[in-house]
Order: sequence, then structure tokens, then C-alpha cells
Amino acid sequence: MNRHVLTSVLAVAFLFSVIVLASQEDGAHILWNRKGYTPEQPIAYSHRLHAGELQIDCQYCHFGADKSRHAGIPPASVCMNCHRFVQATLGAIRAEDELAKAEERDPVPVMSAEIQKVYTALALDGKAERDPDLDQSPIRWTKIHRVPDYVYFDHRPHVSVGLACQRCHGAIETMERVRQVEDLSMGWCVNCHRDVNATGVAGQEVDASIDCVACHY
Repeated sequence: MNRHVLTSVLAVAFLFSVIVLASQEDGAHILWNRKGYTPEQPIAYSHRLHAGELQIDCQYCHFGADKSRHAGIPPASVCMNCHRFVQATLGAIRAEDELAKAEERDPVPVMSAEIQKVYTALALDGKAERDPDLDQSPIRWTKIHRVPDYVYFDHRPHVSVGLACQRCHGAIETMERVRQVEDLSMGWCVNCHRDVNATGVAGQEVDASIDCVACHY
């Protein structure tokens, strides 16, 4: 076989392999463009409930956003600040009360299956005390928002000027399951920097760099 033909065939095969591998990893999203990526998580955590209905501030859970390059996924211990006391929906608790009344017995504690996963990860029993028969294990969340390794992104300057989380993450407070809304491409980021330089952020003027070395170095 002609060397040039062989080289072309190998190049096409390599490119095809890369595309297939990327599609398998990210749900048919080419390479690092994960727009629309909506993976199932180990715990069915609802941002619609927590950030929307209950209006819990994003930084209560993602407390590293203003202090670190990465906002971070909160440890399960943060969940326990509330779920030590809230273990099931009001509807489930009332249903158990009604059933106990009908059966002429005392109601038993009710815990939702998803909250039980938090307790299990922390090796806790139903009273939020350490269960010696369990081992702690991390909750293996699936990361959604990524940028390529050659891109430097830091949450701190964005949070410090008052940029809304929704600017990059979309209407997160409406999402039952988190999805990636923007493609986070270079063009998208540069256009955002140009827009805020023209309009400001939260009523303040900003100087968002569009210099290559601001994100690539």
C-alpha cells in the first residue's frame, strides 16, 4: 500500500477512534463540548428544590467559589447540616402518621431513599450517629462543567464582581437534574467578557481581559 494512502487511512482511523471514545464518555458530545450534558448522579439532588423553592444560596453548599479556583462539590457533611433534622418529605411523614393511626401504633421514623444514601456514605445510622457496621465511602458525583486542560478558569474573580452563577450555569434553580447549558467555548467566554466590559456587572464597571494569556499560559 502506498505510504501516503496508509498514512491517510491511519489518520482517519485515529480521528474516528477519538470521536467514538469522546461520544461514549460524554453521551455523544464531541470532545470537550458538553453542552446539553445531563448525567444521572448517584443521588437525585434537586437544585430546583434547594436553590429554587427553598432559595438556599449557592455558596452555602459551594462555599469555595469565592475563595478558590474551583467552586467544589460540597462534602456530605454539609448536607447533614440540614438533613440531620430533615429526613423525608412532609408528605411521606404525614402518610406514615396516617398509617400508624389506622394500625393503632406509634409512627416510625421515615427517611427518603436519597437521603439514606447520604447517611450511608457517612456511615451513620438513622439517628445520625456513627454506625460501627458501616464504612464511610465518598459519593462519586459525575462532573459536568469542564474546560480543556489548556484553559485556566478561576471562580474567584467572577464571583467577587457579583457575576450571577446563572451566567455560566444557566437557570440552575429550575433544574431537577443539572445539565450543561453553555458550550463554554473560547468564543463564548470572549463574547461574555466583551459584553460585561460594555454593560458592567451588578451596576459596576469591570475590565474583563480578552488577552490570550489571561486564560492560556
